Amino acid sequence: MTPQDLADTHAAAFTQSRPWSVGEFADLLSNRFTHVVGHAQSFALFKVVADEAELLTIATHPSVQRQGLARQCMWSWHAKAKSLGATRAFLDVAESNHPAIALYERCGYTPCGVRKNYYAIEKYRKTDAIIMELSLI
Repeated sequence: MTPQDLADTHAAAFTQSRPWSVGEFADLLSNRFTHVVGHAQSFALFKVVADEAELLTIATHPSVQRQGLARQCMWSWHAKAKSLGATRAFLDVAESNHPAIALYERCGYTPCGVRKNYYAIEKYRKTDAIIMELSLI
């Protein structure tokens, strides 16, 4: 997967918020703590530092959604993070993103905090982020 592949899928999947650019993906992938699993049309990008893993983004192209690919990416990134020494996983999600929250809950995540006004969902409107966690042990 190239930064262009990731940016293209991210742009197709993230229509309610600003998608990440090719440059942003290139910068992230150049960091030794950042990893990606999946394929060009469905991927999870995450980082592992010490014993903690954080999901940075997950995206599935709309043309292949509802086929279980996001759930496969979740299990894949958990397995990779565990192999790198992570014992806990974290993510944040817009409180209004009910499909993503449902996916994360099905994967065993529970809420552990809130970031107020974290996500810009419209030009002048923000929404809270729910921080979720999962034990990888």
